This record gives sequence, C-alpha cells and structure tokens, in this order.
Amino acid sequence: MSTLKHPVGPQPSSTYWRRRLVVGIGLLAVIIVIILIVSRLGSGGTPAADTKPASSSTPAPEATEEPAATDGAACADGVVSVVPITDQDSYAAGAQPLLSLSITNTGTTACSFAAGSDVQEYIVSSGEERIWSSKDCQSAPVADVRTLEPGATLTTTPFAWGLTRSEPDNPAICEAGQPTVITGGATYRLGVSVNGVESADDKTFLLN
Repeated sequence: MSTLKHPVGPQPSSTYWRRRLVVGIGLLAVIIVIILIVSRLGSGGTPAADTKPASSSTPAPEATEEPAATDGAACADGVVSVVPITDQDSYAAGAQPLLSLSITNTGTTACSFAAGSDVQEYIVSSGEERIWSSKDCQSAPVADVRTLEPGATLTTTPFAWGLTRSEPDNPAICEAGQPTVITGGATYRLGVSVNGVESADDKTFLLN
C-alpha cells in the first residue's frame, strides 16, 4: 500500500498529515512570492519617481510698496504772495460782495504751502476800524496743503460777505445775529492772509 496515502511511522497518521499540510502551505507561499517577483520585474517594477517638487528653504521675496509721492519742501519765506479779490468794485444797495483770494508762488521751484480755510483770514475794514473777520465766527475750518508750481496762481472759491460786523473772541455776537454795516456810499477795504503771509495791499470797494 502506498505510503503517500497511508504514512507509516510510530506516531498517529494525523500527525503526519498535519506536517505534510504545513510543508505544502510553505511551498505554496514560496511559489507565490517567486511568481510576484518575476511578474514585477517583467513589468518594470521600479518605483515611480516622486513628481512633487521639493520644497525650497529660500523664502519668497516680500512685495514692496512704491514710496509715496511727496509735495516737496515747504515754500521759503518771501516766495508766496496773496492778493485779496472782490467780484466788483462797487455794489448796489443790499448786494453782497463775493470775496476770494489768490496765492502765487513767485519763486523758481515748486514748493508745498498750507492754504486751507484753517489758515486763511479775510478782514474787512473801513478807515482805521476793523469791521469783520472770517475768523470771528468760523466753524469747521479745513486744512489743505497744496503744491505751488513756480509762477502758478491758485484762486479760492468766492463766498458772500453778509454785510455784517463781527468781534474777535465774542461767539455770542455770532449766535445772536451780527449787526449790519453802514452802506449808502461807504468805502471798505478787504485784506487777506494765508498761513501767516499777508496781502501787500488791500482791495477797496464801495457799498451803495
């Protein structure tokens, strides 16, 4: 009788069958590993190269802002002139003069100059008497720095003078209603100053 089907030995036959089963499983595992290796080599089983780019240790350059444009150096003393302006030389009864001023850079280079309403003053006088000032009852003044080109002239927006009087450091007169001035052929003068620069001459006008 064949010993392949009926193993012979001192131990029970079930023991030999378990040994054969273990050996068979081991041989099967070895065969499977060999098949996998052969098939991997046949298909070019070299691991694919990593296509992810390597990170760089050099930081990206930071964005830089362009330097802000400057208005240039402040205007030197004596290069700015201011001139008072009225829209007419003579006014009919009850007409309100429109007041404005001009600012001129008489120098040879551009310069910056504070020219806002916070540093402007219009003064109306008659003879030696101070009649009215734009500073006496001013509210919400506005700062404004301008670049003045050489030889260029800036002119402010005209505003109406209400033919009234005012007093410095007396806000009560502004709230209670300012008294009106004398007309009927009276002569008045307008002087102006901007940022400490005063007009060289006053502008004379007539109120009929």
